[in-house]
Amino acid sequence: MRIATWNVNSVRQRTEALLAYLQEVQPDVLCLQELKCQEAAFPRLEIESAGYNVAIHGQKSYNGVAILSKTPFETSLGLPGDESDEQSRYIEAVIPRGRTVVRVGCLYLPNGNPIESEKYTYKLAWMDRLIAHARKLLAFEEILVLCGDYNVIPDARDVYDPAGWIDDALFAPGTREKFRQLLALGFIDALRAATDAAKNYTFWDYQAGAWPRDHGLRIDHLLLSPQAADRLASVAIDRDMRAREKPSDHVPIRIDLRD
Repeated sequence: MRIATWNVNSVRQRTEALLAYLQEVQPDVLCLQELKCQEAAFPRLEIESAGYNVAIHGQKSYNGVAILSKTPFETSLGLPGDESDEQSRYIEAVIPRGRTVVRVGCLYLPNGNPIESEKYTYKLAWMDRLIAHARKLLAFEEILVLCGDYNVIPDARDVYDPAGWIDDALFAPGTREKFRQLLALGFIDALRAATDAAKNYTFWDYQAGAWPRDHGLRIDHLLLSPQAADRLASVAIDRDMRAREKPSDHVPIRIDLRD
C-alpha cells in the first residue's frame, strides 16, 4: 500500500501537476495540505476521473486538507479538543485493506511565526491537541499513519542552516520538544526508520535561490504506529517535483507498506 503526503500550496494552481503525480506514482492514498479553497472549487471531477475517491476539509483562501484514495473510505473532519477552532487543518480516514483497515490522519500543523505572537501559542496548543488525539488513536492498535506538513524541523540534519533557524517557530526548542512528545507515544518517523542521512529535504522556499542552492527543510513527515512500522517497506521523497513547471514549494514524500 503506497501512502503519500504533499503540501500542494493551492490545489487549483497545481491541478495539472497533481494529476500527473497520480498517474506516474499511483499512490493508493494521497494526503494533501494547503488546498487554499473550499470544497466547491476543488478539482473533484478530474481527480475522480483519475480513479480516486475524495474527502475534503476546505477553507476559503487558506489552509485546507484532503485525502484521496483508490478505495472508498469513511472520514471525519477536524482535530478534536477545541470546538472554537475554525481552521481546516485535519482530516482522518479509515480505509479498508483486505481483512483489516488502515487509519490515515492528514494534518497541516500551524506555522507559528512570529514566535513572540499568539500564532506560536496556537501552534503549541494545536500540537497538544494532536498529541491527545494521537494517544487515543494508538489505543486502537491499528495500522495508523499520521502524515502531512508538520511545520516542524525535527533536528539539525533536517535544515540547511541550523543556527540560522533556532529562533524560528519551525525549529524552536519548544516546537521540537512537542514533536518529541508525539514520537514518545510510540510513533516511528518513517524517513528516519530508513536513513540517518542529512539533507533529505521536503521544502525549498521560493525566495533567495533556495532550490538551486539546496537550502531546504524537512518539515513533511509520516509518523507510523508500531503496526504500520512493522509493514514499512520503503520511503521516498519525490524531489524532482520541485524542478517542474509551476511547482509547489513542498514535494511529496511517500511510503510503501507491505500487506
